[in-house]
Amino acid sequence: MSFAVLQAGIQSTLQEAPRRGVRYMGIPASGPADTLSMALANRLVGNAAAECALEVPYGMLSLKAMTDHIVGIAGATAAINVDGQPGLMHRTLKIKAGQTLNIGAPEYGLRVYVAVSGGFAADTFLGNKSTCLPAGFGGLKGRALRKGDMLNTQNGGGGGSTILETPMKMRQVLSHSFALRCVPGPDESRIPDWEHKQDFKATRRADRIGIEIAGSWPKLKGAGLKASAPVFPGAIQLTPSGTAFALLPDAQTTGGYPHVLQVALADRHLLGQIRPGDNIRFLKRSAEDAAYDLRLKQTFFEDWLPDLRL
Repeated sequence: MSFAVLQAGIQSTLQEAPRRGVRYMGIPASGPADTLSMALANRLVGNAAAECALEVPYGMLSLKAMTDHIVGIAGATAAINVDGQPGLMHRTLKIKAGQTLNIGAPEYGLRVYVAVSGGFAADTFLGNKSTCLPAGFGGLKGRALRKGDMLNTQNGGGGGSTILETPMKMRQVLSHSFALRCVPGPDESRIPDWEHKQDFKATRRADRIGIEIAGSWPKLKGAGLKASAPVFPGAIQLTPSGTAFALLPDAQTTGGYPHVLQVALADRHLLGQIRPGDNIRFLKRSAEDAAYDLRLKQTFFEDWLPDLRL
């Protein structure tokens, strides 16, 4: 065994790339809520961008290394220490057998990502290791980590001797306010003038399925429900109660609430860092502008993360 879980945090899971090409079977994508942060953590240990890593909402994780390891940590801003000695995010960490890695509660952002050289071993479903909590497959028995769990790595630990640091310009600067580029959803016409008053905030109703967003949403034109239709992570659905939900990786594949907006791929990873109480503003883009923004963002990271797929 490579790591013993001394403190599991809140809903910590093993994630790799999303499951693609299976939504027609009703299977959620799963995968990291913040694709970019997981890729940055993996880069620090020489892994592929989507190698299986730990996603740790709210931090508060403690792992005891049973063998020597090379570890990389990125994502939400949190205090890190190894046996009480301060460690750094965005810098390769060497952890010896018997040492304990501790991650505190984030000050900004929500999810911390922990990568290990070679990647974490996990259960595979449809050729993919990502945990799908609603269905209970992938990851570690399809569930969140618990105190006392043992985690294996793909190569038994070790890693190389190179110390890497994420370039400063590529580190996400997180705060308690988020501006998300979006394109109109198929039902945007049902909320005219939605851009004018944006006092949106994330509520405490949040998990890997979605985030509730309260605020002055326009009153829906017509009925509040419609025939079920395909939905995807990043969809903003407006409910009859007047709040909206932003869908995350474990979200359902169809839904009957009006799909009013769709967070653009260039910014969808930011949904994974929104915590209760954070302010949210939506920036409307055309489909062409959103595609251009995505190309620009991919190009910006390609020297450091050549295999990143947002």
